[in-house]
Amino acid sequence: MNGLFVGLTTLDIIYLADHFPHSNEKIVALDQTIAAGGPATNAAITFQKFGHQGTLLSMIGNHPISQLICAELEDCSLSVFDLSPYHPEPPPTSSIIVNKITGERAVISINAIKSQAKADKLSIEILQDIDIVLIDGHQMAVSQVVAQEANFRDIPIIIDGGSWKPGFEKILPYVKYAVCSTNFYPPNCYDSDDVFTYLKQANIPHIAITNGEKPIKYWTDGEFNSIEVSPIQAIDTLGAGDIFHGAFCHFILTHSFADSLAKASEVAAVACQSFGTRQWMENLTEFGIKNHQKSTNNDLFF
Repeated sequence: MNGLFVGLTTLDIIYLADHFPHSNEKIVALDQTIAAGGPATNAAITFQKFGHQGTLLSMIGNHPISQLICAELEDCSLSVFDLSPYHPEPPPTSSIIVNKITGERAVISINAIKSQAKADKLSIEILQDIDIVLIDGHQMAVSQVVAQEANFRDIPIIIDGGSWKPGFEKILPYVKYAVCSTNFYPPNCYDSDDVFTYLKQANIPHIAITNGEKPIKYWTDGEFNSIEVSPIQAIDTLGAGDIFHGAFCHFILTHSFADSLAKASEVAAVACQSFGTRQWMENLTEFGIKNHQKSTNNDLFF
């Protein structure tokens, strides 16, 4: 299967520390790693890991830092369509500290605020042979064109609702699956009930809100329900939501909405037990077999 992932690409510089630094404090990291990041990018790499072909539609550019990103994406065998391949400015860079004790992370990043691509030269042929589309909202002008054309071609669209971004309201009418975090607040929404109401009014048939280790709330087929999240000792929660969305894109191709949420949650739990956004992939088979044996679902990773 082929998936198109539209949105942000960053270079993530990730440090593991035994505590977050205080004001004016210097600390020595216990470990470090550097990887391409961003919601759409991490989701595409996860989708690729499950045996599909991921295509990333993002703005990377032609800065020396861009070459580091491109090298990893090529190593992951992703297809990449750069929205501005000759852009000379550095791509967004994220600096991240992961607390070894709690697995929590602190992130500072400029995101895509200074690297917004225009949609006037976008070829709709990029949707040729695509089976599913994920939009993270960081390239909104391009995402609107993709959403309209994908809807016309009856390709299901998922939004990664990490946080509300202006322009999402123009995409929502085309969305089949809205999978949002508890930090996703559309205008005049103040709690999860407001968010569900807002998204239902946009005629989105399947809606979910994740909340870390707390149950996933979802609405589908006209009914509300929830899914318990397996308790784990988290080592690193960085990218867990991105990985969740990439795994969801894999499972929703063959499973129900509820089953896909549950299985994606298990994959995210595996990811949270490793440092960085890639190491979990090396342990996927090991953890998958372990979780598979404990789970009542006999096809967790298949």
